[in-house]
Amino acid sequence: QVQFEESGGGLVQPGGSLRLSCAASGFTLDAYAIGWFRRAPGKEREGVSCISSYRGTTNYADSVKGRFTISRDNAKNTVYLQMNSLKPEDTGVYYCAASWARGATMIAGEYTYWGQGTQVTVSS
Repeated sequence: QVQFEESGGGLVQPGGSLRLSCAASGFTLDAYAIGWFRRAPGKEREGVSCISSYRGTTNYADSVKGRFTISRDNAKNTVYLQMNSLKPEDTGVYYCAASWARGATMIAGEYTYWGQGTQVTVSS
């Protein structure tokens, strides 16, 4: 059974950092593209970052480039999203997801397996 366990969300002040973790069970993460998506209050879900299967090509939304870093630890079967210089507009529920697609896609419709999400709140 494919499952994700997301963790690392919380409340942080603007300019602060958080590291989200997405631990997988029931499958090997590096065989899939893994994406992070977020849904802000009153907004559509958007792709934040993704990492392709095997080669680990990464992709980022323009709004987070230079601030967020996605990485994968194959030994721990876990994908991370390091988020620095956080802004209030980064607030939302963050989801990790897995896709069979080749490449680092950020199209939500190409993702098959989804985690339950972790809340990130950036506020002073």
